[in-house]
Amino acid sequence: MATIFQGLGGGAATALTNSFDSKKLLLPSTRRSVSERKVSFSVVRSDGTVNLNLGGSSARARRVDQLITNAVATKADSSAASSTSKPGHELLLFEALREGLEEEMDRDPHVCVMGEDVGHYGGSYKVTKGLADKYGDLRVLDTPIAENSFTGMGIGAAMTGLRPIIEGMNMGFLLLAFNQISNNCGMLHYTSGGQFTIPVVIRGPGGVGRQLGAEHSQRLESYFQSIPGIQMVACSTPYNAKGLMKAAIRSENPVILFEHVLLYNLKERIPDEEYICNLEEAEMVRPGEHVTILTYSRMRYHVMQAAKTLVNKGYDPEVIDIRSLKPFDLHTIGNSVKKTHRVLIVEECMRTGGIGASLTAAITENFHDYLDAPIVCLSSQDVPTPYAGTLEEWTVVQPAQIVTAVEQLCQ
Repeated sequence: MATIFQGLGGGAATALTNSFDSKKLLLPSTRRSVSERKVSFSVVRSDGTVNLNLGGSSARARRVDQLITNAVATKADSSAASSTSKPGHELLLFEALREGLEEEMDRDPHVCVMGEDVGHYGGSYKVTKGLADKYGDLRVLDTPIAENSFTGMGIGAAMTGLRPIIEGMNMGFLLLAFNQISNNCGMLHYTSGGQFTIPVVIRGPGGVGRQLGAEHSQRLESYFQSIPGIQMVACSTPYNAKGLMKAAIRSENPVILFEHVLLYNLKERIPDEEYICNLEEAEMVRPGEHVTILTYSRMRYHVMQAAKTLVNKGYDPEVIDIRSLKPFDLHTIGNSVKKTHRVLIVEECMRTGGIGASLTAAITENFHDYLDAPIVCLSSQDVPTPYAGTLEEWTVVQPAQIVTAVEQLCQ
């Protein structure tokens, strides 16, 4: 039986750390240039250094100083080489998404973008900045504020042979298009007897930000996971953001790409060579022996912050970023469960009916005999996300709770 473990408290600091190599497909090509964004922002690099470009905002500077940037990346710390000596090029996560999108638009003239303010404004988080000038207003189409209309239009365009990328300015707004996504996007291939494919990508920012309020802090993974015919992936690093974007565009299936609003300014060095990531493959973030920790999106960094404390206490956690929310990579997950015999799931999704609940069921059904302890699942509380910052932190899993859960699992 699975035990759902829910607690409160813990620090609010967020740790951002390096990403790790997963199995990847390298394609013979070169990187194409992408227009750069010149605005004020704070950057947490993959090597843990903080770079500030705040335009004189001392309050923001104090907030960034609170970030813990030395989370464990590997089993043993090693001196990192200078980032300037490494191959590849550095990009923020939103720039990596844009680079992947631009490369696919160059490669395939059927790829197009539609959504609110995606054109000359460049998107609410600048993922499409500069694309309208390069490709024109028909391939980068600004739409009215009508999610059900332009989502349905994108699905219809996919039926005729185009490959639309539909941007939701905020993932919560896509609830207005739930009928189009469920009854049309996910089912038309089946209901047409295979006459139509729907190669559409639905993407946008979501998750709990910093005091964005309940309606702008939605985690829609739990809403969409039950729709037949749809794949779901969640990016967590610039590397996998670009790789998953390119793979989603090339897929013949409808894909929902979840991006976390707090990860857009994460910086990482990615390869100059073209590559794609497998849409159905999890990423081994940190090998370990004592407990399997399954997570995704922003919670990857809360887990890695907790991992440093756990290592100092003598534990050896194995951390897996599941990335593919539907279907699950049960091969990678199963091999880890067979090795550690203990599972902790950490998610930002709601406790009831969330990704963690589905993952718990899948592991119990397939690997119950390998478990030495009940599965523990740490999830957000089943309440609207408060606007007050302190209360907002209490509704989301914090690193201290992860440490406590692992200690109890390994007793």
